[in-house]
Amino acid sequence: MAQNLFDLRGKNALVTGGTHGLGMAMAFGLAEAGATLIINGHTPGKLESAKSAYAKKGIKVHTYLLDITDENAVENTIPIMEKEVGPIHILVNNAAIIKRIPILEMKAKDFREILDVNLTGQFIMAKTVAQGMVERSNGKIINICSMMSELGRNTVSAYAAAKGGLKMLTRSMATEWARYNIQINGIGPGYFATEQTAPLRAEGHPLNEFIINRTPAGKWGDPEDLAGTAVFLASRASDFVNGQVVYVDGGILATIGKPSNEK
Repeated sequence: MAQNLFDLRGKNALVTGGTHGLGMAMAFGLAEAGATLIINGHTPGKLESAKSAYAKKGIKVHTYLLDITDENAVENTIPIMEKEVGPIHILVNNAAIIKRIPILEMKAKDFREILDVNLTGQFIMAKTVAQGMVERSNGKIINICSMMSELGRNTVSAYAAAKGGLKMLTRSMATEWARYNIQINGIGPGYFATEQTAPLRAEGHPLNEFIINRTPAGKWGDPEDLAGTAVFLASRASDFVNGQVVYVDGGILATIGKPSNEK
């Protein structure tokens, strides 16, 4: 019985930004639980590369060229996805960008671009996919938030503003759509060992030491650590969980930290 709660067979899951990194790790988890995968990307080359990576895991994935910030493109493409693959039962709003620029040096165009991809794009995707979910009275939306939904950090003001906004958008979506049996929740990843963070994890890098010391678990997360949370929030096991953000961070947000000389 408990296993059946997490069974995603017969479900179609759209993972934005599922071509690499944490998005791909969560998509792997959803596929292993039985879901049929759909991912989007900006370039044919990146989509083809991702398709090969999924194939190596024995996973068939449906790929679509789609810019999530283009409202007309999203409104035209979602019906095509649903016609070719089937109803979208699960949406993982994962696509995001970051630019590390001090506030005094940041141009408004850079600030707007980050908000456009990390917040407005999530809004466009969710409201478009949710229309079918409302009609079917069933659906799961998972917005990928961040520890920056709760904390500030130097040089990531726009990213933090967007992720904080996404946390509140998640709550507002739950407020409006829970009556239609749609659950909208968030995942807030901590610091994970990915290709993008590889340079930061090099031995002797000051950030590597900081993250390990700052995290009660004493290590960077493995991308696979996100899969279980994604499956939980996409499955029947979370049918009465709504408007929440689950932080998968090794305990960072639970502590004020420890002195540098403490073992």
